[in-house]
Amino acid sequence: MRSDITLQRLRAEDPNAEVVAGWTFSAWGHLHPGLTLEQAIERTKAKCGQAGVPSIFVAIQNETPVGTASLIADDMSTRRELTPWLASVFVVPEWRGQGIASALVRRVEAEATAGGFGRLYLYTPDQQALYRRLGWQGEENIEYRREHVTVMARQLDQ
Repeated sequence: MRSDITLQRLRAEDPNAEVVAGWTFSAWGHLHPGLTLEQAIERTKAKCGQAGVPSIFVAIQNETPVGTASLIADDMSTRRELTPWLASVFVVPEWRGQGIASALVRRVEAEATAGGFGRLYLYTPDQQALYRRLGWQGEENIEYRREHVTVMARQLDQ
């Protein structure tokens, strides 16, 4: 990742919380029928924890947000027994391919490890190759909210 990009914990009062909510709403809002952008902003702000679960991280370049990732308790209503989850990994299209997503994933993994978790989960319809490169393993392929997704897990170093 470029040296001029930093990873920061997102705070609810940070104006970037609305930017991050807009990204994730645009990318995945279709998975939550009936959810409005205003509700998505409130949900995002509610997930801006001080540490541990939940937490949201944002990649910043010269005070401009360029990516985000979250650590949340559960991300799949059909797999509530699995916790915690890496979620909402997003990088602005023109910033992709520079290691930002990988750095955000590693930051969430570190937060989960610091919280005492031994395993972390995610689901993705199309980014399996990225996560495999980062040490994640496929657990199962299922249909979730009308999308074919892979549930993946990563064993965390304690």
